[in-house]
Amino acid sequence: MNPFSLPAAALLLALLTSCTGLRTLSDPTLLVETSGGRELGAATEYGVVFLGRTARSGPVSITAWFGDGPNLEKTVIEPVGAILCTADTPIRLPDAAMDFRDPRPGETLHIYGRDAKGSWKADVIVQADPRLLGLVTTIPPRLRNAPDQVGAGVYTYPAEGDERTKKLVGLVAGIVTLRTSEGEREYLAIVGPQELWRLVTRRRDAGAKRPWVYREDIL
Repeated sequence: MNPFSLPAAALLLALLTSCTGLRTLSDPTLLVETSGGRELGAATEYGVVFLGRTARSGPVSITAWFGDGPNLEKTVIEPVGAILCTADTPIRLPDAAMDFRDPRPGETLHIYGRDAKGSWKADVIVQADPRLLGLVTTIPPRLRNAPDQVGAGVYTYPAEGDERTKKLVGLVAGIVTLRTSEGEREYLAIVGPQELWRLVTRRRDAGAKRPWVYREDIL
């Protein structure tokens, strides 16, 4: 009989899990702290992405949330084009797939943020306005007067209603106000797929990513 039979392997996995505190991938939302303040970002299959509103160079601390709690990594900011930034971390973070399809007006998107009280989620509807280019949506109450939530991830659910299938389509950029004959009209501006593709290009230009580091605190 094979000494490493299925029951034995399962027992070993259980023992390793109980001894090391197995970390499971959970929330792709990231807290980004720079010399200029705090903002949010997201961990994707192509790496970390954030807007760099608080700093576009220098050191950065990135907090990610795994199944058993937060993990802090210190690294360096790298600009990606004129709008986005990234940063390499030695460990794999809880990442999300990306969707480069432009959402249609009337489509529902899902915003995931995190503040001092923990994670939160809100649904928004894609809007259209001939005076604006790019992706805009309705504004959830949670994002009014919330500068610390800039960079929150915006997602689609390819399998309708199934949160487990979510894919990143953009990052919250801020509120745009337009003056009309009927008064002011406000939209939530999203840095969308037209910019996020630059992260993919950056990864390809950088070549093969170095292997992940495995440490006791992330096993």
